[in-house]
Amino acid sequence: MRKFNIRSALLLGPLVLVSCAPLTIYHREGVAVTRMQSDLLSCEIKSLKDVPVANQIRRDPPRYIPGRRYCNAEGHCYNRGGYYVPGDVYTVDVNASLRGRAEQQCMAEKGFARVTVPNCPANISNAAPQGATAVLPRLSSRSCAIRNKDKTWQIVTQAR
Repeated sequence: MRKFNIRSALLLGPLVLVSCAPLTIYHREGVAVTRMQSDLLSCEIKSLKDVPVANQIRRDPPRYIPGRRYCNAEGHCYNRGGYYVPGDVYTVDVNASLRGRAEQQCMAEKGFARVTVPNCPANISNAAPQGATAVLPRLSSRSCAIRNKDKTWQIVTQAR
């Protein structure tokens, strides 16, 4: 029997959340998915050149843990003084937001819009034939996404 490993849970947690989240992609009706992906890669590279990573090291403020009074069964008491816990150190890429906007602008110049397609209900996912979207379809309020285990996805339109 394996023990619960918190490190594994922390690593797998985001993957589980991503698979439950709606599908967010760049969309332009009638364009091949491979073309969208290559245009996205070009825009990611361009935005990284134009707005490079600018990491800053930051630290949370320290926290004070107040002292306490301790007493044993015989009534002898003593005080333990308070102490400070140093703040956590972390890194922030201060250009991440601007780089994301530069990427979106680049994709918009290529005719793509960032869209979010909700996940299909289980009955639609189970009824749809296995496959992956090759050409970006027309989207409507009835469109939904099926995520495949190989990280591809399929956009389908639910019948009325």
